[in-house]
Amino acid sequence: MAEAIRMPLLSDTMKEGVIAEWHKKVGDKVASDDVIAEVETDKATMEVMPYVEGTLLYIGVEKGDTAKVNQIIAVIGEEGEDYKSVLEDGTPDGDVEDKKEQKKANNQEETENSEDNDTETDSQQEEQPAKKKKKDSDGDATVIRMPLLSDTMKEGKIVAWNKEVGDKVASDDVLAEVETDKATMEVIGYAEGTLLHIGVPAGEAAKINEIIAIVGKEGTDVEPYLDGDNDDKEENTEKKAKKESSDSKGSDKKQAEGSDNKAGKDSGGRIKASPLAKKLADDKGIDLEDVQGSGDNGRIIKRDIDNYQPSQKASGDTKGAAPIQAAPVGEEGYQDISVSQMRGAIARRLAESKFTAPHFYLRMSITMDKAIESRKAINEVSPVKVSFNDLVIKACAMALRKHPQVNSSWLGDKMRQYQHIHVGSAVAIDDGLIVPVIKFADQKSLSQIADESKKLAEKARNKKLQPPEFTGNTFTISNLGMMDIDEFTAIINPPDACILAVGKITPTPVVEDGEIVVRQIMQITLSCDHRVVDGAVGSLFMQTVKAHLENPVTMLV
Repeated sequence: MAEAIRMPLLSDTMKEGVIAEWHKKVGDKVASDDVIAEVETDKATMEVMPYVEGTLLYIGVEKGDTAKVNQIIAVIGEEGEDYKSVLEDGTPDGDVEDKKEQKKANNQEETENSEDNDTETDSQQEEQPAKKKKKDSDGDATVIRMPLLSDTMKEGKIVAWNKEVGDKVASDDVLAEVETDKATMEVIGYAEGTLLHIGVPAGEAAKINEIIAIVGKEGTDVEPYLDGDNDDKEENTEKKAKKESSDSKGSDKKQAEGSDNKAGKDSGGRIKASPLAKKLADDKGIDLEDVQGSGDNGRIIKRDIDNYQPSQKASGDTKGAAPIQAAPVGEEGYQDISVSQMRGAIARRLAESKFTAPHFYLRMSITMDKAIESRKAINEVSPVKVSFNDLVIKACAMALRKHPQVNSSWLGDKMRQYQHIHVGSAVAIDDGLIVPVIKFADQKSLSQIADESKKLAEKARNKKLQPPEFTGNTFTISNLGMMDIDEFTAIINPPDACILAVGKITPTPVVEDGEIVVRQIMQITLSCDHRVVDGAVGSLFMQTVKAHLENPVTMLV
């Protein structure tokens, strides 16, 4: 069914974004990880991915125009599909005519009535009129959804709620802290009133655009907002599944006989569940008798199947089990560790990079004697301590200016050569790696690079980086020299065409003018995407980096 693509929250202060560019046009096929648009926020220009597949049916905000956070900017669905209902139900300003709203409510009522009519006539006494669907902002309340907080994010984990149900909320209050695949960030509701509903408890994850909270007038009934959101997602799919559901109606009756009161039932003893919920339960092998319905009169809906957890009996009563300790001597054992948002994103993106980008590697030895002397002299006058990694960042930035082919990305049908130079430097944290970005590194002094690198690394370790600080890299450096690693190869960090792996500086005997002397040698390895960078181009880039590091005075001019 058609899915609305909304203006994501791309920074903690963002309230609206300008469409800088559309990369797709109406009628184009769209993959879930395609970049469909570029959005200019108050801090940076960032990419928007839909995370759904299909055909681009509608563009709601033209290039150069502004859209508020959560406003519909596009619709993606099946080719030829009618998407108007998505626009009507999803209009943020709530200006859809009541006539259209009532018509949709009536249609849903007819669908539910038709389903219940499949059973004995006495079940009709249990039917209730369908509630009027509510939009995200419908006067009395505003729905808060999980925002897109990074360019690779598909879901976010609620680390903590800063407000409780019943608390008063200002428009700029931080409602919750969300752990994404790259950082822990704050979610601001941009709505005033009372916190009426929390949809995702702390410690659990929510997909992009899923309802996480509702803020509004005290005493407002939140069920219409929740049911309307769920019904919008189910409506078209239910129609397709209805025929299949009616065929299995007999078996459903059999299943309902003798069941307990855990699932909602009609007066005939039949479990009340939507056709889509039945189909999903059948596909997943879930017994509807074990599912608690959250719809009207206990009706089981898609959300209940998605959130279903097996009973303690079925799961071996593992809830609350203590962490597995080391196995006794002579016995086997293991411990399963859940994958964090960040580790999952690292696995997904780097696997995609490794198996889609044809990597090749260039290795070089750098004599760092003069760099060691220069760094010592620089730190005597610099307001901030300059590291060897800062020297490498500056050398690479200047080399990228001379060899722009390396400062590029592969976009499938074209190569993008960047005119700006943003160098990412990988930082190790508990959950994996994150890459803070030094923007316009070629235009900054060593002291500026050192100061910015230190601050970004500290924020990264505390998971306080904001999206503009870890996106937009055009080249990446991974330095494991401080970990006592001699040399290594790194996997390219998308969307870059190259990544430089840096090892430690080691006293090494070398031959100069027929004599053996000891020099401070550092090994570097350039991983290249062969679709963008050829061996000769990569080699020339490495030679320029080598020249700058072996004679650092060239980086001061």
